[in-house]
Amino acid sequence: MINITPQQLRKAADIQEKIQSLQEELGQLLGGSDTAETATTEAPKKRKFSAYTRAKMRAAQKARWASIKGTTPSPEPVKKAKRKMSAEGLANIRAGVAKRMAAKGKALAAKPFKKARKKISAAGLANIRAAQKARWAKAKKAE
Repeated sequence: MINITPQQLRKAADIQEKIQSLQEELGQLLGGSDTAETATTEAPKKRKFSAYTRAKMRAAQKARWASIKGTTPSPEPVKKAKRKMSAEGLANIRAGVAKRMAAKGKALAAKPFKKARKKISAAGLANIRAAQKARWAKAKKAE
């Protein structure tokens, strides 16, 4: 590299510029960005396991080690902890929901009521039955 002439240095610089311009053009065609920008990406987020899942994983690992060592693992029951809510906490949640619904202008009913079905008169029902019989008779006749 020490014995490079100025002409060779100029030619190398020109080639380097051509390479950079071609890389930019390729990036524009493919819709990507420069490789220098993509090199700095964020690390993926760590997954969090629940206490129940970690206990299951711990028990499974102990069982694997016990099978390798030829011993029996100490029995540790893996139970999923049930979260119990106090009556006061439940009342607070319900009050908050009612407050938010009231702020939106919606009334919170205790039980939603069913809309009454419209009843068909006897004459209307007879008309429907007659029309259905006529359709079936026409379909059987067509066969």
